[in-house]
Order: sequence, then C-alpha cells, then structure tokens
Amino acid sequence: MTAKFDILIIEDEEIAGKALAGTLKQKGYAAVWLPNGEEGLFHFKQHPVDVVLLDYKLPGMSGEEWLGRMKEINPLTPVIFMTAYSSVERAVRLLKMGAYTYLTKPLEMEEVLHNIENALEKVSLQRENKRLQQGLQEKYSFQNYVFNSGKMQEILNLAMRAAQSEASILVTGESGTGKEVIANIIHHSSARSDRTFVKVNLSAIPPTLIEAELFGAVKGAYTGSVQTRKGMFEEADGGTLFLDEIGELPFEIQVKLLRALQEREITRLGSTAPVKVNIRIITATNQNLEELVRQKKFREDLFFRLNVINIDLPPLRQRKEEIPHLVDLFIKKFNHRENKRIESVSKDAMNLLIKYHYPGNIRELENIVERAVVLSRDDSLGMRDLPVFLNREPDDTSPEQFSDSPLPLPERLNIIEKEIITRTLEKFNYNQSRAAQELGISESGLRYKIQSLGIRK
Repeated sequence: MTAKFDILIIEDEEIAGKALAGTLKQKGYAAVWLPNGEEGLFHFKQHPVDVVLLDYKLPGMSGEEWLGRMKEINPLTPVIFMTAYSSVERAVRLLKMGAYTYLTKPLEMEEVLHNIENALEKVSLQRENKRLQQGLQEKYSFQNYVFNSGKMQEILNLAMRAAQSEASILVTGESGTGKEVIANIIHHSSARSDRTFVKVNLSAIPPTLIEAELFGAVKGAYTGSVQTRKGMFEEADGGTLFLDEIGELPFEIQVKLLRALQEREITRLGSTAPVKVNIRIITATNQNLEELVRQKKFREDLFFRLNVINIDLPPLRQRKEEIPHLVDLFIKKFNHRENKRIESVSKDAMNLLIKYHYPGNIRELENIVERAVVLSRDDSLGMRDLPVFLNREPDDTSPEQFSDSPLPLPERLNIIEKEIITRTLEKFNYNQSRAAQELGISESGLRYKIQSLGIRK
C-alpha cells in the first residue's frame, strides 16, 4: 500500500486519533488526524480524500451531520464510522445515509485495516472504471449524457418505457440538465425511430412568427411570406415533434396547439383548409408550468394534455457520482476535435470537479472540460487547466465567482440572480411576500423572476 491513498481521521480523543494516524502512516497511507467536524469538513473541501474514519460522537457538529454535509460535497468518498456505542438501529440508519461501514470501539486495528482496504478497493475500481467505461456509456449514454446514478437509472427506465407509448411527455428540469437528450432517447427508442425527429426551440423564435413556424403559412399570409410553406408539425408528420421551452409559447397560440393535439390536424396561417398530421409530441421547460397555470399565463387544459408523462431531471449537484464519467466522455469528445491525446485527470483536479456545485449543470461541466482540453499541454488534465472559480464556495454569489467562467455573461448573471432569490425563498420557507420584501422588489416582480429563472420549490 502506498501513500497515494489519503485517509482523513476525525476523532475528538487526541491520543486515539494520533495513534490511529501513526499506525496508518506506518502501513503506507497518507493519514491526517483532526479533532472536530468543522476542521474535518474544511480539510475535506480543500484536499483530496480517499477514505474518512469518522467518530460518531463529536463536539459541535455530530458525525451524522458531518456525513450529510460531506455527501453534498463529494458523495463518492467512503466513510467508516467509529463509535463506542453499538446499536443495530444506529448502524442501519448510518448505512442508509450512505456510510460505508460501522466499527465499534475499542477498535481492532486488524479490522480497521481490513475495512480500509475494502473501501479502497471500491475507490480503485472507480478509477479503473474510467478506462473501462466506454461499453457502459454505449448502453447508458446518448449524445454527451451518462446514466450512472441510481436516480438517472430510474429516469432512463421511465424514458424507455414512455418511448413505447404514444402519450405526450413533458420533460422538466433546470437549464443544462439534458432535457433535449432525453427527448432524443425517447424518439430513437420508439416505434417512430426511423421517421423524422423535429426540434423547435420556442424561445429562439420571435412571438410573431411562432404560429407560422409551427403550423405553416400560405403565400401572402404575412409580410415577407412569398410562398406557401410547411410548418414544423407537417415536417414532423409520422415522427416526433420536440418543443423546447414550451413555457415561452404565447397564450394566444396555446389554444391552437391544444386543438392540433386534440384533432391531430393543423391549419396553416392564412388558410382555412385543415391538414391531418400524425405526430408524437415531447415538450420541455425549465419553468414551473403549474405556477404559470395559476397565474393564467398557461392554459390548464394544454398543461394536462402535455403532461401525461412527466420526466423531471435533477440538477448535476444532486448526482455528483456521474461527474467522473461525464468528464471522461467530454475529454474523448474534445480530444477528437482538438486532435489531442489527453488520457487522464489528476486526482486533485477530479476532486475539485466533483466538489463544485455546477449552477449551469452539465452544460457548464462540458464548457469547463472543453476549456481544460484546449489549454492543456500535457496528456493529463491538472489543476492549472481548470478555471479558478471552481475553488469558490457554493454560496458565494458575488460577481467575482464567475469572472472567468466559460459561460456567456447573460447566463452568469442569471445564475447569480437565481441563487440569491432561491436562498432568500428558502430562508422564508417560500413565503413570496416576505422574500420580496427582503430582496427589495415587488411581489409581482418576484413572481416574474421565479417564472423566468425556472425556480421551483
């Protein structure tokens, strides 16, 4: 065993902690002892750690609380609890919380070493799996997306089952979580996979042109309409139509979309002749459509028609175990584009990538890896290849946090604004009146921000 494995010991009894650290160092580990949870958490944030030995009863922050805080930072690190109080109920609870195992004091060094070695086997397998992941990615990933977490396995299963039906599907989630990828998976796993898949981003179309884009227009129907043309519904006939940012659809067009879905026919702008269409529709949004319905900005009957099956994608910060696999996937992608041969990521760099909170989700991670691949001069990505803002604390919403972010300025500003509003809402248990007062804006202004930024409780 070599010192490439870093072990963090959090134990309030100095003699026991130092003795344990000394023994582990003799066995070839790099071991650090700290006397309380606060110092331990700070060290965990700042340094790579392979295994944690954690005392159950600590001054200040309890062992259970420490585990919960640690899991938010990096859920991949095994945690071995140490306690003087044996309890089956407690052991079960800790294991459910994500602890690797549970040891009773006084510790038997042989047992400690055995459990550390077993935990490190898991760590070693995770590292080795980076090289062996290609086959798994072919099965569980589509177009720069990975399904390695339990939650995403459930979502993939739901998407595959939904694909076998003709039901309308609404995909929800923050920007950058992979909604379009899910739509791709559904189409290519359906009976319509050999037919057209038409994608429409409604937020990118001027409101005055949306009707013509969706349903088509006859010659002279509007200024500049010099010939009759098909809309997206007709282009997707026989296949799948994906309407992204459905919350941006103007209210007056919503009734026409509802009719098209109910009657399976559309009418071109400027015409009275109906045209039959046979499509499967998938929609997506980062907004809270139920809130828009309450505000009378989105038709309730259309919402129910679109939301037959809902697939809600969690943000990347809630499934950090996917980050190493996504990083590998993006490295391969940009290696090919940039004609480079980057084969690995240093332990420190990967640790930093896992700990970051990704307000921009998978899209932000991809941008970070792209930047790193472009700038790297070695065959391994290291700390110097990563932007400095990755070292910021998750709750630091100052403009400096994103000063060198690869995201465009409007997205950076939206991220900062969204984090500030979300934290304020959480502070007042989502009481919008009190949150608006705290933020110094009107309640209607806050509601608009919640809708436009896609904030959900």
